[in-house]
Amino acid sequence: MRRTSRREFVKRAAVGSAFFIVPRHVLGGPGFTAPSDRLGLAAIGAGGKGGSDIRNASVGGRERVVALCDVDFGGSAGETAKAFPDAVRYADYRRMLDERKDIDAVTISTPDHVHGPAAAFAMRRGIHVYVQKPLTHNIAEARLLTRLAREQRVVTQMGNQGGSNPQLRTVQRWVDSGIIGPIATVKVWTNRPVWPQGGEMPSPNVAAQPKTLDWNLWLGPAPWREFTPGLHPFSWRGWWDFGTGALGDMGCHLIDIPFRTLGLHYPLDAESSVGTVYSQMWTPDYHPDGAPASSFTTLHFAASAKSRVPIEMTWSDGGIRPSHPEMIPPDMEIGGGANGVMMIGEKGIITTNVNDGTDLRPRLFLADGTMEAGPDNPPDIEPESGHQRLWVDACKAGFDSPEHRALTSSFDYAGPMTETVLMGNLAIRSTMLRRQTASGGWEFYGRKKLLWDGEAMRVTNLEEANRFVGREYRAGWEV
Repeated sequence: MRRTSRREFVKRAAVGSAFFIVPRHVLGGPGFTAPSDRLGLAAIGAGGKGGSDIRNASVGGRERVVALCDVDFGGSAGETAKAFPDAVRYADYRRMLDERKDIDAVTISTPDHVHGPAAAFAMRRGIHVYVQKPLTHNIAEARLLTRLAREQRVVTQMGNQGGSNPQLRTVQRWVDSGIIGPIATVKVWTNRPVWPQGGEMPSPNVAAQPKTLDWNLWLGPAPWREFTPGLHPFSWRGWWDFGTGALGDMGCHLIDIPFRTLGLHYPLDAESSVGTVYSQMWTPDYHPDGAPASSFTTLHFAASAKSRVPIEMTWSDGGIRPSHPEMIPPDMEIGGGANGVMMIGEKGIITTNVNDGTDLRPRLFLADGTMEAGPDNPPDIEPESGHQRLWVDACKAGFDSPEHRALTSSFDYAGPMTETVLMGNLAIRSTMLRRQTASGGWEFYGRKKLLWDGEAMRVTNLEEANRFVGREYRAGWEV
């Protein structure tokens, strides 16, 4: 069931016999699709971002979209179905992937809690996967998918499309040149959440459930609850059973920039503080089942070949931005304003916008007053810098092909980067760990620097925090 590239098969055949002639359709082995043939594509999650993911992957009709899976074709997924009228519709991705034998590759663009189970299910059937960011809901799933991609020899890509933005080459050139000196400080920020977050979970209301929605399948691996308005189709992001908060939503766009250009790996530690909301005097609201309205997180990394010194990275969300460093003019916007990155070296600063497929606007500021701006994206740039199309081309070329190795966010890279993002969430969730004191008050014992053993995937100085490394699954949805 594994995909084998044509060049791999030819190499093996040549060793066995130089005179044996093999028909072209046999050369690739099971599941191989020659570059001249059309890939059989399917989508798990066809509405919203899922619609643009499968459209871009189809490369304007160059590839075949044979099936679409969504739990609610009454919403924007219905528009995607109209665009691909020959695609068979499914509600349950497990049924689709077991029934259809013409699916070579699948895009997965669901709420975060379904990413890992759906991707694992497809990969174990030898199907190439494109998975929206964040790659997974938790660290354990990210590690699993990274391993499965190698074991199953499938071509993978995470949907942080900014990773294919050509402007990143300008940022990389500045970092590699050493023009700003050793980089010891990185600041990352976002205006998210832009959805309800930090309050109480809405109450269930079965009568409000849309008739077109299969709620049981929407819940998937999450614990059962009655239909709850305000979750589907978008505001699930603020609740830990389904989403990964502001950090999970934007971290794989923003943290990707320094993680990639500085050659970072697992963080050494993580520490978070969260905004507190008071609905009554002197008594802070307590909603551990959801992400906070705002947070500030610090991660430390060992020196890399590109950074040359240990790095401190800070993340802030809820619209809280860092202040202007001296080297940036006080009236000039830093980064992209609402979202951005600053990499601060001894002799200068590099700033960028959010890396989500929009104009990165990289800028260089030197201590001597020199300023330089990166080039604008060309007007004819491919949609989302070709992120999905490049994945499709790599699927055709096969596992470990030059096209595969050239992908900017295959799971060998996207897995560790996603783990870093989710390590921040582990620290945020740990701030809500509490126990009652003898005096009747509360001690928040998780509000400290958490020491992280990345290889072992464990917090070493607070055992209870390790509950957030993975999660439990409803029966039938295990990974």
